[in-house]
Amino acid sequence: MKPSSSPRLLSLDVFRGITVMAMILVNNPGDWGHIYAPLEHAHWNGCTPTDLVFPFFLFIMGVSIVYAMETKKATAYNHGQLLVKALRRSAIIFGLGLFMSTFWEWDLSTIRIPGVLQRIALVYLVCSCIYVKTGYRMQLILLGLILIGYYLLMTVVPVPGYGPANLQPETNLGAWLDRTLIGTAHLWKESKTWDPEGLLSTLPAVGTGLLGILTGAWLKRHDKSNQTKVYAMLGAGVVLAALGLLWNMWFPINKSLWTSSYVLFAGGLAILSLAFCYWIIDVQRYSRFTRPFVVYGVNAITVFVGSGLIARSMNKIQIDFQGNEVSLSSALYETFFNPYFSPINASLAWAISFVLVWMIILWIMYNRGILIKI
Repeated sequence: MKPSSSPRLLSLDVFRGITVMAMILVNNPGDWGHIYAPLEHAHWNGCTPTDLVFPFFLFIMGVSIVYAMETKKATAYNHGQLLVKALRRSAIIFGLGLFMSTFWEWDLSTIRIPGVLQRIALVYLVCSCIYVKTGYRMQLILLGLILIGYYLLMTVVPVPGYGPANLQPETNLGAWLDRTLIGTAHLWKESKTWDPEGLLSTLPAVGTGLLGILTGAWLKRHDKSNQTKVYAMLGAGVVLAALGLLWNMWFPINKSLWTSSYVLFAGGLAILSLAFCYWIIDVQRYSRFTRPFVVYGVNAITVFVGSGLIARSMNKIQIDFQGNEVSLSSALYETFFNPYFSPINASLAWAISFVLVWMIILWIMYNRGILIKI
């Protein structure tokens, strides 16, 4: 499929590309025991640059919904078609997530049901339905209800079998709900007692998508100048990030719980980032540097799935290396990286190489007009 010749928001493709590149970088260190702090998730409460990657992607997805559906949404006759298409796309993304969870092991009895792609699928479906069937004001009201409602659920409702509401990993309401409805065998393999992409925390993740929708609708307005749009986004970004930091005092910023303060803080930073990209790229027309990010941005799901499958395959394939049977990834790492860098820099060099190799692949795909859309 050739790249579309219709006008696109280039800054959104660039922002998506940067986000996906960061996602590939942090997901593929050479040695999980040697990682620079900014490239690790916060242990529990708090936020590192790595913790911003996923909410940035959901925010971008919300903006993209507006750009993809606005024209057809204007006619009520098209609503059914839009919703069916959203359902089909969500089902495919969810299925890809399940496939990645079981790839190479094929054990359905322990397959992880929640996951990154599964959350993307659910948020996309819910946000698409909200966008098609509601207007700007109702979307803003729903955002407020989601954030406040989730805060009350997590801080007021007692946890069955554990007592008062709490925000600890294994005993919060969301963890209890996941164990009850999904079962420990199908949760995150690192814990089996809770999941960072669990059911209840998907609710505020929808709020992150709604922030993207509201931002996309603002950018699409024809009665506002580009300067006004950028200034308003800068103001909104600062205010939301500040509100997130303020709410953090009562409801800590936490990615695994996707707390309401985290939605506001990460959403504010996402709006600021998009405003900067929009001003530089779409308003000032500085776009010569954008190609490496665009090739990632237009094939985002493809590279996420492909990189995950390749990384797992390299870890599973066993070869003889210096008289020992090791994984292909370990053999490559010990041959080309570990001998030439300090442990932490070798780990980083491997991750950067992973990003660069995929950039070459995506660049070739882009030049040949290959865009894999779901």
